[in-house]
Amino acid sequence: MKQTNKKHILLRYYFIVGIMLIFSIFIVYDVFKTTVVYRSAWNQKAAEILADTTLIEPERGMILADDGSVLAANLRFFTARIDWKTSGFDEKAFNDSLPALCDSLHSFQPAKSADQWRNELLAAKAKGKRAYRLFSRLSHSEYQRIHSFPFLNMNKNKSGLYAELKMARCKPYGKMASRSIGNTGEDEKSKSIHGRSGLEMALDTPLYGIPGQAKRIQLTNSIVDWESVPAVKGYDITTTINIQLQDIVENELYSMLAESEAKWGTAVLMEVATGEIKAISNLEWNDEANDYVEGRNNAVLGYEPGSVMKPISMLVALEDGIVKSIDERWETGAVWNYCNRPIKDPHSSPTLSPKEIIERSSNIGMSKIIAKKYGDNPDGFRKRLAELGFFDDFHSGIGGETLPVFGKLENNNGGRVALTRMAFGYSTMIPPLRTLAVYNAIANDGKFVRPHLVKKFSREGEPDSIVPVSYIRKQICSPENADKLRQCLHEVVWGSRGTARKWVQSDLVEIAGKTGTAYTIGEDGHYGSQKRYAFCGFFPYSHPKYSCMVLIRGGGIASAGASSGTVLKRIAERMYARGLLGDEADYKANNENAQKVPQLFATINPERNSNLRKGLGLGNVKVYAKPKNTGKGVPGVVGLNVRDAVAKLERLGINVRLNGNGCVVQQSLAAGSPYHRGDHILLTLR
Repeated sequence: MKQTNKKHILLRYYFIVGIMLIFSIFIVYDVFKTTVVYRSAWNQKAAEILADTTLIEPERGMILADDGSVLAANLRFFTARIDWKTSGFDEKAFNDSLPALCDSLHSFQPAKSADQWRNELLAAKAKGKRAYRLFSRLSHSEYQRIHSFPFLNMNKNKSGLYAELKMARCKPYGKMASRSIGNTGEDEKSKSIHGRSGLEMALDTPLYGIPGQAKRIQLTNSIVDWESVPAVKGYDITTTINIQLQDIVENELYSMLAESEAKWGTAVLMEVATGEIKAISNLEWNDEANDYVEGRNNAVLGYEPGSVMKPISMLVALEDGIVKSIDERWETGAVWNYCNRPIKDPHSSPTLSPKEIIERSSNIGMSKIIAKKYGDNPDGFRKRLAELGFFDDFHSGIGGETLPVFGKLENNNGGRVALTRMAFGYSTMIPPLRTLAVYNAIANDGKFVRPHLVKKFSREGEPDSIVPVSYIRKQICSPENADKLRQCLHEVVWGSRGTARKWVQSDLVEIAGKTGTAYTIGEDGHYGSQKRYAFCGFFPYSHPKYSCMVLIRGGGIASAGASSGTVLKRIAERMYARGLLGDEADYKANNENAQKVPQLFATINPERNSNLRKGLGLGNVKVYAKPKNTGKGVPGVVGLNVRDAVAKLERLGINVRLNGNGCVVQQSLAAGSPYHRGDHILLTLR
């Protein structure tokens, strides 16, 4: 019996050894084939794999304001999610911690009550989704705060809390100059992030940087990517935008659009001597947002300019010698039939001087001056503008910049009629930035400086190159003719018949400029009832530091001076009040009656209150009533200054619209009323 078992055991042993031997033979044979027979083929395949390289995305450069403040940068954001189906999810701890957790979530996002958070969490848990989104676009510190909440402070397996990290382009100042800064997006082919509009697009190459390379190398048990050529970070680009001036321009444009219920508006503020664009705003009404938002960059798109074209035409007339003195008399009248087409002036006079033609905005006067030389050669006017650099590329750094459109004029009656219309701002399309550049040259003694939005390029904080002041033409006109034009533009605001005298005159800043009104063309190709209102000018008049152009489409204020002109005036006055015009806007020094007259200011900050009283030497003080302490709902902000009011409301996620200047006297959402994150509130200021 024992002998029989031994035989069986040996048979099994021989069988197993035989099978292993056969497998060993196959393995040895395959090794032989791989290393000897097919050696060259496998070596080639390995070489191909190791030769593969992958691109390493460079870090995109930042866009900065003129003082180094960040306007756009890549930031890491976290999305907090809960996986309800994690294997170790602690059901008991969740139920026990739910009230405290909901209180914590309410303190983090007050727009939802603790009960609302409770219902939302229970509903999400019942559905059992593996990626319930708790919050998105969180900073690292915000995510850490959430991670410290009851239940969520447990490890991932028990709480299900985890974070998704994502790089996103962030604009710390929100919509401020957003259209000019531009946006980024993923390229369909390369899947890389590139600029799609504004500065992001116009300067995409230096911002993007240089991609790195990673080669594949073989380790003992795997093939991994190994950085062979490091990625080079994109340039940080310092723009000419000034945050303080941008804030002023945007607020004043917004206030006028809201007041007049206009369709859209654009405003550009430029430094006269350098051509630096210090502020640019493009706002248009958006039905979905029920508010004015950053829209198309209308500052660089062409529109019929209206009468703001007349000083440009007068510049040509002075340079060509058509006009030698701005005080000589020209016959004008109420109607001038030129080539069987009447030109009318609503406020006519038998004769006008060139200065009065600009002051009163005479279509007949401007047409007669230009037709005197170019009536027999209509296209010569366009060619003359070209010689002056009017059609040259600005290369301002603003994406989507367009050139003026002046059609070629035939030497016939049709061409001559079109010439006269061009002379006073019709039958042509001119971007507001282009008009502003010429007015800036007039303020700058004829130096046609190039408008630009980029100041310097730097990397790792070290300047690489600085963009110098450059000129489209060193002189677009002589200093003498520039002085004559400045006198003409001064009369528009300060003359007894000036078209802007009622709205743009200021006791604080002496402004010069020109109004312009143009009817818009409807979908049927004909002029409709809607108008565009323009004002272009510079200030202070005696020593111009800034030039500005404002263009507004539509609205209930039927005057260029009352709409666009008022915006420019308010911008200049606010700059004066902040001491930005080289003036001494010193309240204490300039107000001898500071101790006698009751003064009014608003602040809830005791330290600021004390500093104001001491610094300004305020004696008899009248303070607005303190806002109501509602506890819940919309906070009361009546009586606060605009900075404190906006900060208080925006912390709760309420979008703020402003109307007027000064302190808050009225709020559209009553104090204590319920609200939702994203609601809009209108604050009236006086």
